[in-house]
Parts: sequence; C-alpha cells; structure tokens
Amino acid sequence: MAFPAGAFAAPLTHGQMVDVLKGIDLRIRSGGDYTAVVYIEQHEKDKPDVAREALVYRRDADQKLMILFTKPKTEAGKGYLRVDRNLWYYDPTVGKWERRTDRERIAGTDSRRQDFDQSDLAHEYDPEFVGEEKLGAFQVWHLKLTGKPGQDLAYPLVEFWVDKATGNYLKRLDYALSGRLLRTSYTPKWDKLYSESKKADQWFPKEIHIYDEIEKANSTLVVIQSVDLSPLPENMFTKAWLETKSR
Repeated sequence: MAFPAGAFAAPLTHGQMVDVLKGIDLRIRSGGDYTAVVYIEQHEKDKPDVAREALVYRRDADQKLMILFTKPKTEAGKGYLRVDRNLWYYDPTVGKWERRTDRERIAGTDSRRQDFDQSDLAHEYDPEFVGEEKLGAFQVWHLKLTGKPGQDLAYPLVEFWVDKATGNYLKRLDYALSGRLLRTSYTPKWDKLYSESKKADQWFPKEIHIYDEIEKANSTLVVIQSVDLSPLPENMFTKAWLETKSR
C-alpha cells in the first residue's frame, strides 16, 4: 500500500494510522514462501567483531519462520524455528531444542525474531499520532505504538518513523513497559521483488542498523544479501528438517 503525495497532510486519524500499519504489514508479507541470505555483524565492547551468515526461510501464510546459521563453522547448524507462535532454538553441539521468547537475542546479537519475520503491526499494536517531521531528507509520520493486551511482544512500547512517500519505516525506538529505551534501529534501504503468488511487490529491508541503548557500545548490522520467492519443500518447517541440516 502506497500513499499519494499530499495524502494525510493533517494529523492522522486512528483509522489512517491503522492503514499505515496495515500497509507496512502487507508490503513485507509474502504471498508464498521466502528465502533470504542474511549477513549479521555484531559489535560488542572490548570484544572482536563477529560476522555470521544465515539462511532465513518463511512461510507467512502459516506464520512459520526458520533461521539456519551457515557461517562461521562454530555457528553452522545452529538455528531457530517458529511454529504455532512458539520460538525454538537448536544447538547441534548439545542436540537439544529449547523454547525461547520473542525477547530472545538472536545468536546473542541485538537482533530479534521480528527483524527477520513477517510484520503484524496492525494486529499487535495500537497507534497514536505524534507528528509529521523531517528525518534527514525524508518527510515522515512519527507514531507511537502501544502493544495490545494479550500480545507476546519483544517490545510493548515502540516509536516509529514512517516515510510518507513510500510507506516504509525508517527508524524505530523499542521500549520496555517501564518506558526505558532498550534499542534504536534504522532501516535506510529497502528493496522489492515481484511476487507471483502475491501478484504484487514483496518489500524487504536491505539493511537494519541496530544500536543497544543499555550497553551503549554494542551494535548489530543485518544485511539481507539476496531474496528468493520460490516455493520451499512442504515438510520443511519442522525440527527434524533443521536437525538434518545441522549434521
């Protein structure tokens, strides 16, 4: 969903804000299957930088997600599987699955499940209009999002800056329920592929720059290097399938 130039010049109504969130959800959501090659670079204070590569698989119709690490050798075979809204982590060195929450730091980085998965903002959050602002060269809507009751969210309070021209979000602040700022992220580059199953463009962030607001020197860069929308094997999103790739 894109908005014409000059749309919503006045403060957004609640319905218009929900439409903005639905637009984000729709643009990111896949009509079929989704595979991405992802590079993750982790910076931690007083530690050497760590670079990882992973394959991210999604089947958005069933809310299924798999993250399988391929590099470096010490991380290869480790992975996450999300099925039935449950997130599981597998470590082949111990051969054991552990259930995790959406607050899980993916591979110990500043990234979370939401950074790799489909978007469901309109269902999860209630929006409030803060204002129309400039973010660098972009005209943006600044929204405040409060998690709806009963939602298991990594961040119950979020501030969002959405590009008026494209409907893509460019900046995000994630807060604890107490109001403490936990992380800041920027998504400056977006790309798209035409999805045959969706009969529309599938959008994805090319880069996500994540800054830890608790450990100020720590940050994570996520780069989506390539995306493929070809169908995946039917039985793929299972613990058994990921285990075979971990051997």
